[in-house]
Amino acid sequence: MKNTLFLFSFISAIFLFTSGKGYAKNEKQNNRIINVIFDTDIGNDIDDVLALDMLYKYTDSGRLKILGIMNNKDSQYSTEFIDIMNTWYGYPKIPIGKLKDGVTIDDYVNYAQNVCKLEENGIPLFKRSRKKYSELPDAHILYRKLLAKQPDHSVTIISVGFSTNLARLLETPADKYSSLTGKELVAKKVKLLSVMAGCFNTNPIKEFNIVNDIPSAQKLFAEWPGQIVVSPFGVGSKIQFPAKVIENDFNWGVSHPMVEGYLHYRPMPYDRATWDLTATLYATEPDSVFFNQSERGNIVVTNEGITQFNPSSNGQHIYLSVDNQQAQRIKDYFIRLITQKPKNMHIKQ
Repeated sequence: MKNTLFLFSFISAIFLFTSGKGYAKNEKQNNRIINVIFDTDIGNDIDDVLALDMLYKYTDSGRLKILGIMNNKDSQYSTEFIDIMNTWYGYPKIPIGKLKDGVTIDDYVNYAQNVCKLEENGIPLFKRSRKKYSELPDAHILYRKLLAKQPDHSVTIISVGFSTNLARLLETPADKYSSLTGKELVAKKVKLLSVMAGCFNTNPIKEFNIVNDIPSAQKLFAEWPGQIVVSPFGVGSKIQFPAKVIENDFNWGVSHPMVEGYLHYRPMPYDRATWDLTATLYATEPDSVFFNQSERGNIVVTNEGITQFNPSSNGQHIYLSVDNQQAQRIKDYFIRLITQKPKNMHIKQ
């Protein structure tokens, strides 16, 4: 019975995401559109871009609205790449928040920088919609502006990088956007925080998103006034996005920033773990059976950057896991969704 229920849910999900306008209409009628803020360290790993592609596809179908995209990597190339993505997918007005005096990781695999520098006949390969990235608002302030305008308990935040922006949000005082402190504003407006971070294996590793800003991760898990669902390192590692899909399934006769990012990140061909995609999938399908869930508890981040889970019936945290069968079905789902043509993609400069 359990397997039958899973198969039915999976087929239903595929139908909904491929039914286009009909699904958008049903979602609007049921008032179930998800309001999402995406917090990303784009440029460090290509899974951020695959996850962002998913969000644009969900937006195309009427499944959700992207309220804003926050950059939690201190790099102009990261915000510029987000602008390229927004513009190419047909959503140039999505607000972007920048990070100042935060984590900086710049090396040869920074695909955001590589793609931003691409040219064709001396002209940038991809169009931008912003002119001065230095004038973008700080992410923790943009959070306050966006959250203050939303209905209570209506916002889903997907955090797939460092916790810097969210920790700073918690510390904000009342301002022109809201009389509430950051912590009060989160408690009032946020429904769910879906995070890619940490590791809960028997011999846990110091996971990248945690260890690069340990104080912010500690503050996030200790002080966030609401539910946190974590997709840890082991989930995305088990689901590899195939290089052959990138090589064979995007022959659309147009340059694609997500594809170019993939090609400029590692020497091809390489499969890549879907860490950030899994946190995005849970955020948009929290009631599905794609994942197994832990019992409730509290996550603690040690001074060394290790994540520990302590079961508690009053806890606000859970973490996800997948078995082999779930991993394969999620992988198939990712491929099906990401290889769909965007509804509003920008073809001409």
